[in-house]
Amino acid sequence: MLKKLKFEKILSKERILITGHTGFTGGWVSVWLHSIGIEVAGFSLDPNTSPSLFEEADLKSKIKTYIADLSEINQIRKAIVDFKPTMILHLAAQPLVRKSYSEPYKTFLTNTLGTANVLEASKDFNEIKAILCVTTDKVYKNKNSRMNFNEDDQLGGNDPYSASKAAAEMIIQGYLSIFLNNQQAPDVAIARGGNIIGGGDWSEDRIIPDFIRSIRQKSVLKLRYPNATRPWQHVLALVHGYLLILSGLASNNPQKYSKAWNFGPITDNSMTVKEIVDMLILHWAPVKYIFEDSNLPEASHLSLNSNRAIKELGWKPLWDNNYSILKTVEWYKSFYSDQTDAYNITLNQINEWRSGF
Repeated sequence: MLKKLKFEKILSKERILITGHTGFTGGWVSVWLHSIGIEVAGFSLDPNTSPSLFEEADLKSKIKTYIADLSEINQIRKAIVDFKPTMILHLAAQPLVRKSYSEPYKTFLTNTLGTANVLEASKDFNEIKAILCVTTDKVYKNKNSRMNFNEDDQLGGNDPYSASKAAAEMIIQGYLSIFLNNQQAPDVAIARGGNIIGGGDWSEDRIIPDFIRSIRQKSVLKLRYPNATRPWQHVLALVHGYLLILSGLASNNPQKYSKAWNFGPITDNSMTVKEIVDMLILHWAPVKYIFEDSNLPEASHLSLNSNRAIKELGWKPLWDNNYSILKTVEWYKSFYSDQTDAYNITLNQINEWRSGF
């Protein structure tokens, strides 16, 4: 077992409640924190995919789990009263752009009211010292100018998902004005991350899971936005960033960390969707793909300036695109050869990441 990293030692005294722990990112966070002995609980709906990392890694038997709806404030209050967290990592969301077009109301309900409920339910519990709210790189007003957005750029939203996340940030700012008048109120930070890849994701309308399904089902892969570029990075880059922020919020100077943080590739190595698929084929096997028209608009280019996280947190995305895709392919190949070992497959990759710091 690797020695604990500095930020892990800081977090070892905390009790962390994760919302959205049954999702893709939530699963990786849960495995990381559980593996180093931190007391963790999760609050979420049932997994919305089958298989799911939550079920395959048997996380329900490893961490205290509340299966409940974040849009019901009494349910999150009950979980807080029962678990008594000192910190909350708020990941729960409807995270898919295309789904937000077909389910706009549900998207707004989950992403805005859900965020408000976490903050409202937390403000009367003095044990909670900090909350990290995860939004998205898509909160910025994007005019496809190919600029690298920094944390102070204008927020916006050209689709229901992006708008709901920008609205969630306005809700956070509103609560911050309330918390400033209460010395017992939690410190709050915001994390904005780019498109993530990694093993254990079976979501709809995401390029890696779509590719995996094409491999497994021997079907044609449909690419809707083949030339769209995104700040691709491994899910561990974001998980690592979230834990660094939480450790900062747990330090003697939490106000230093109570702000927005971008997490994107250090260099301008954004790749198109088609380039990602070609790299997957290189590391796995040929898949026939076709281009499919879509009448649902999405930004053609998106990139982030992550200098704040690099300089102030000491964060960096350790794996480049090629290695991130290689590790993603390795995860799925290992899983489908032994479907009882998802926890250890995930943990082995976490420990490889940790060994780089």
